[in-house]
Amino acid sequence: MSAEPSGAGKVTADHLRRGAYLYVRQSSLKQVVNNTESTARQYALRGRAVALGWDESQITVIDSDQGQSGASAVGRDGFQRLVSEVSLGRAGIVLGLEVSRLARNNTDWHRLLEICGLSGTLILDEDGLYDPRSFNDRLVLGLKGTMSEAELHVLKARLRGGQLSKARRGELKQALPVGYVYDAADRVVKDPDTAVRAAVQRVFDLFETTGSARQVVIAFAADKLTFPARIRTGEHKGELVWGPLKHWRVLSLLHNPCFAGAFVYGRRRGMTTPQGKAAWAEVPREQWTALIPDHHEGYVTLEQWEANGLTLAGNAASQGEDRKAGPPREGPALLQGMVICGKCGRRMTVGYRQYRNEIFPDYRCMTAAIQDGTRVCERLPGKSIDQAVTRLVLATLTPLAIDAALKVSDQITAQAAEADRLRATHVQRAQHRADLARRRYLAVDPDNRLVADALEADWNHALREIAAAKETYERAKAEAAPVDRAVRDRLTTLAADVHSLWSDPATPMRERKRIARLLITDVTLTRTTEITAQVRLNGGQHHTLTIPIPLSGGKSWQTHPDTVALIDELLDHHTHRQAATILNERGLTSGKGQPFTELLVRDIRDSYGLVHRYDRLRGRGLLTFAEYADAIGVSENTVKIWRRTGLIEGIAYNDKNCYLFHPPGPDHPAPEVAQGIKISDRIAAREAALSAQSQRSAV
Repeated sequence: MSAEPSGAGKVTADHLRRGAYLYVRQSSLKQVVNNTESTARQYALRGRAVALGWDESQITVIDSDQGQSGASAVGRDGFQRLVSEVSLGRAGIVLGLEVSRLARNNTDWHRLLEICGLSGTLILDEDGLYDPRSFNDRLVLGLKGTMSEAELHVLKARLRGGQLSKARRGELKQALPVGYVYDAADRVVKDPDTAVRAAVQRVFDLFETTGSARQVVIAFAADKLTFPARIRTGEHKGELVWGPLKHWRVLSLLHNPCFAGAFVYGRRRGMTTPQGKAAWAEVPREQWTALIPDHHEGYVTLEQWEANGLTLAGNAASQGEDRKAGPPREGPALLQGMVICGKCGRRMTVGYRQYRNEIFPDYRCMTAAIQDGTRVCERLPGKSIDQAVTRLVLATLTPLAIDAALKVSDQITAQAAEADRLRATHVQRAQHRADLARRRYLAVDPDNRLVADALEADWNHALREIAAAKETYERAKAEAAPVDRAVRDRLTTLAADVHSLWSDPATPMRERKRIARLLITDVTLTRTTEITAQVRLNGGQHHTLTIPIPLSGGKSWQTHPDTVALIDELLDHHTHRQAATILNERGLTSGKGQPFTELLVRDIRDSYGLVHRYDRLRGRGLLTFAEYADAIGVSENTVKIWRRTGLIEGIAYNDKNCYLFHPPGPDHPAPEVAQGIKISDRIAAREAALSAQSQRSAV
């Protein structure tokens, strides 16, 4: 290379008046530390700027992008500052060891060239000096940028090809999830720490039992158990830490086929967001680069891992369009997630309504109503359906009730023992750390007080940890043991009577749903004049249940037709109050189960259009006070006195002392005879006349 810089004639006084900007970059921190010669060559370009005429004080070095990739301008504050300075016309020349230092992306590179051409800024690399306003120079710079981007692609392709080749053979070494480590021969083996293995295995066992990732987290929290994790970065990289089990970690374990003993590569694909940030996208299983079964020892079988995936997909699908089963929950709907609409074939959802402190489930087909804004496809009351299916489930369970209950009891006991063993391992681990801290403290020179004080503090901290671990262990053991014994005693007592077990208030609704799911695949509901439930069992059997459609709303509160007919009959001879008394004496109640009252009989009369008692009596020819008085030529007041004294009989048509009278016969009181006679004498004469009449009738 000659002492005279190539293209020195392109430098003008205007360029020298402005500053010179030297851009320094290495693609990774590893290169910054190890490739020091490349860094020195980049800083040495300051001498080229001085040789072209710039003063040392005019040279600005931008090296804040050390360790940043040139594939994008995002996150490269130094490059963005350089572009800003060029845009403001402050840069007379931009120096870089090669084009790839400035940018390995054609978009960023050509944008910089465009700005340099507009502001008249020169570009210098190790090969020469270029003026972006010159066509030839711009052509050369463009080709260099293209070659730089192509070089990056070729390098990535070579590295990627090697990775894919090793991955297809199952030999690619990659980060392992907690529960696995590499041995001395780089083979994947289970973690030698028994506590780690037991914690991971317990996650899979609990999920198989509960069918819900959230229930696994709840079970760990209830048993006061922690879960291990390995630190991935930093000075403590590779160390094992224990903490509460999180829901996302359970999902990570269940989705990872590594725990099924399979080697997998290509589950996720890297991508760049429009903001330039790196992101990962899930790849369908058929597009994975490699999936090699039986690569190492698994915590579950591959078939069980696939079944777990289906369970998780079914749980998550409750948020999607089909809204499939989902895990059993606490609501009273027994068939939650298992009901299919007989009209459209879609999965039906559950809704609840409350009446008088009781919750009633409804099964609804809402997909079309939500998506298209149409009417609800089908809505069926769930209480009667659940009762019919319950009878079917109990009839199916009865022959195996004792065996099933005892197996559940044994499973609960085994889970409690496993939880106790895991808690004991935490105490053992704390004891090991305390012993190690003690040995370190005893081995130190007592005269070296700085080291001795630090080791003594570590020992005291370890002793506090073991005390806390023992306290937690004893407290959890004391809380868990009585519950386990009580559960086993209850199951053993009720095992012979599955009906009592099912209806036992202490049995959670979630457990009833799990029992039902062991037997039932799905239930298809169709409404015609009645509800037809097609129950499909897991063994392939089918049962058809016919359920009457329950009366809805006010219809369920209507008084029974036979009672209404009896009221109609009683009103021929009795008032409302008298009819209510007779109905209550016969033990009859209203549609809501209430005893009858005068007002209730009246309301039923009006609601069902029964004839008023007044109209009934008038239809039979009975007379009012005025009509009776006119018929015999007396005043109404006289008729009232006669009714009170018993001279004539009144027929009550309500409970307010309102009466009607039979038309006067030949023996009605004579007004002219009765005048001037005491009322007591009139009554005695009336009784004597009636007695004589009865004797004549008897003869």
